[in-house]
Amino acid sequence: MSGHDGQREPRYEPAPGVGKLLLWIAVFVLAAVVVVLGGIYFT
Repeated sequence: MSGHDGQREPRYEPAPGVGKLLLWIAVFVLAAVVVVLGGIYFT
Protein backbone atom coordinates (compact mmCIF):
# COMPACT_ATOMS: atom_id res chain seq x y z
CA MET A 1 0.00 0.00 0.00
CA SER A 2 1.88 3.03 -1.22
CA GLY A 3 0.14 6.37 -1.42
CA HIS A 4 2.67 7.72 -3.90
CA ASP A 5 1.27 6.51 -7.23
CA GLY A 6 -0.24 9.80 -8.34
CA GLN A 7 -3.34 9.45 -6.19
CA ARG A 8 -3.44 11.91 -3.34
CA GLU A 9 -5.24 10.60 -0.33
CA PRO A 10 -8.72 12.10 0.00
CA ARG A 11 -8.69 15.05 2.33
CA TYR A 12 -11.85 16.48 3.82
CA GLU A 13 -13.47 18.29 0.94
CA PRO A 14 -17.20 18.89 1.38
CA ALA A 15 -19.47 18.53 -1.62
CA PRO A 16 -20.53 21.72 -3.43
CA GLY A 17 -24.03 21.35 -1.96
CA VAL A 18 -22.57 21.26 1.54
CA GLY A 19 -20.56 24.40 0.87
CA LYS A 20 -23.65 26.20 -0.42
CA LEU A 21 -25.62 25.01 2.63
CA LEU A 22 -22.93 26.32 4.98
CA LEU A 23 -22.93 29.62 3.08
CA TRP A 24 -26.71 29.95 3.55
CA ILE A 25 -26.36 29.09 7.25
CA ALA A 26 -23.69 31.78 7.60
CA VAL A 27 -25.96 34.31 5.84
CA PHE A 28 -28.89 33.48 8.12
CA VAL A 29 -26.72 33.68 11.25
CA LEU A 30 -25.34 37.03 10.12
CA ALA A 31 -28.85 38.32 9.44
CA ALA A 32 -30.02 37.11 12.85
CA VAL A 33 -27.10 38.89 14.55
CA VAL A 34 -27.88 42.11 12.64
CA VAL A 35 -31.55 41.88 13.66
CA VAL A 36 -30.68 41.26 17.31
CA LEU A 37 -28.14 44.09 17.42
CA GLY A 38 -30.58 46.37 15.61
CA GLY A 39 -33.28 45.50 18.14
CA ILE A 40 -30.88 46.28 20.98
CA TYR A 41 -29.88 49.61 19.47
CA PHE A 42 -33.37 50.75 18.47
CA THR A 43 -35.26 49.89 21.64
